[in-house]
Amino acid sequence: MCGIVGYTGINNAVDILLDGLSHLEYRGYDSSGVALMAEDKINIYKAPGKLSNLIDKLKEQDKKNITSKTGIGHIRWATHGLPTLVNAHPHSCTCGGLTLVHNGIIENYKEIKDELESKGVKFDSQTDTEVAAKLIAQNYAMTKDLVSAVSQTTKKLKGAWAFCVMHKNEKETIVATRKNAPLLIGVGDKENFLASDIPAIIKYTKKAIYLNDNQIARVKPNSIEILNEDGTLAQNKIEYLPFEPMALSKMGYKHFMLKEIFEQPDVVRNILQDKLHDEFNKISLDDVKLDKNRLKEINRIQIIACGTSLHAGFVGKYIIEDLTGIPTDVEPSSEYIYRNTIADENTLVIGISQSGETADTITAIKQVKQKGAHVLIVTNRKESLLARLSDSLFHVNAGIEVSVAATKSYLAQLMSIYLFAIYMAETLDINPKKVQEIKHELLTLPAKLEIVLSNAPKIRELAKKYSGYKNFIFIARGINYPTALEGALKLKEISYINATGYPAGELKHGPIAMLDDTMPVLAILNEGMVYDKVMSNCEEAYARQAKLIGVANFIDDKHKNIFEDYILIPQIKDMVSPALNIVVLQLLAYNIAEYLGKDVDQPRNLAKSVTVE
Repeated sequence: MCGIVGYTGINNAVDILLDGLSHLEYRGYDSSGVALMAEDKINIYKAPGKLSNLIDKLKEQDKKNITSKTGIGHIRWATHGLPTLVNAHPHSCTCGGLTLVHNGIIENYKEIKDELESKGVKFDSQTDTEVAAKLIAQNYAMTKDLVSAVSQTTKKLKGAWAFCVMHKNEKETIVATRKNAPLLIGVGDKENFLASDIPAIIKYTKKAIYLNDNQIARVKPNSIEILNEDGTLAQNKIEYLPFEPMALSKMGYKHFMLKEIFEQPDVVRNILQDKLHDEFNKISLDDVKLDKNRLKEINRIQIIACGTSLHAGFVGKYIIEDLTGIPTDVEPSSEYIYRNTIADENTLVIGISQSGETADTITAIKQVKQKGAHVLIVTNRKESLLARLSDSLFHVNAGIEVSVAATKSYLAQLMSIYLFAIYMAETLDINPKKVQEIKHELLTLPAKLEIVLSNAPKIRELAKKYSGYKNFIFIARGINYPTALEGALKLKEISYINATGYPAGELKHGPIAMLDDTMPVLAILNEGMVYDKVMSNCEEAYARQAKLIGVANFIDDKHKNIFEDYILIPQIKDMVSPALNIVVLQLLAYNIAEYLGKDVDQPRNLAKSVTVE
């Protein structure tokens, strides 16, 4: 889950590399480093901790020592080895002539390391990456060609990787390759770029080439040569990048997370714009390749995802089963890939991933494709690997999300699942009245979201009041149970408060033992079938002296008796209420973390895009 940048061209490489790394900090911030090609050597600068430490270190250097036109950079999320200076990238060979940066995991690095050590090779770090550097260097000593050396090395590796490699003998050259890890080449004028993700290079170019697995690229300022695994010349097309640099600005907000929370009404409008015009006409999903005959063959749906995307999948289960009656299972990708894959040509598999590069989900999707299942991918990145694996695609179109904690991408995923469930029901000609009601609610959602956001000052006051608690419980029933899970996750991620989401009815089956006046309980209450049951569970918590917070879409006299605080959201049908309730919980988590002085956009130990299993 690390971030890689590379540059070769006519400008000062260090400035471009540091700028690129600053836009990849969501991928990790345990340590960082750059390698810069000099006249007869490669200079390496590394620092533990956040990127600012590396920037400060470079400022202390003599300017002439850091002037270079070619270089590579790395920002690390630690997998093998502690986040220390010696484990920071770039890593080099024993002689210092070769250096590389790596994103991924080399699964067989211990075997290779033992083999190299038996030949007298010395290692300095605890990383799997240093093994690759030493092995490439050995192969280079025999071939004297960096592309050949990298090719020979990767044939021996198992796992996932994106490499950018330089050698002091091959001037103005970066050799890059990937397998199951993201890497793209930015195409410029007398300069070219490499990066793990678009934000690192969008400021400099809007043209990119995506490498396929096991392809190797030799990148120079005026040329890009790409070879297939068998050594034949590849003809990868140049694609145009979809993002604007302005998306990387906080636009006056204190944190990206707060900006992205407040962008959500417009995110919903953007999703609805081309797909749902009114409640009377059918939804249009151009990239979904499932007609009536194909949908009739589907007898099972599986949703696989990780983290926040998994919670969106849980909401999807309620919606899809309610509208279509098709049995729908939801499972974490990390669990799905390690059991017998039960899928066939009558199975629809929905993979949900903000980045489209989530390693576990990629593995799961590859497995189900081998079984003949139809794959629908819901992602914010239509150029991603998962999107390329899809049979049908739903691009959520939320724009770049910089904060590690997902907010607007989650709501965009919810909207996508609502629309897809409606599409299935309309295509199959079932539940027309219920479908029309939900479409009406979705069309009113942007305005109602703005009302929720206007309540931010009150939510901030509540955040201050509850920021001193060490534990938190979120409860709900039905379609809002996943909202409770997501609300608890947001609070955990950015404030480090031990928050847990439960189905409200499960409180009495164990968790109620924890309740006393030191345990806040936030309950999600909406008018509907489960309201009275949730209220009953709240009364049980109140009887144990828990501090109760209610999030409700109507005022009930009962609220005054047992809730210490409650937040009112606009009236909305229970089926669509997760889209409003979650925004309240996002704001609460944000403000608690901000009040506690936490690093909201870059919480410890987390990365935005989990590209390793």
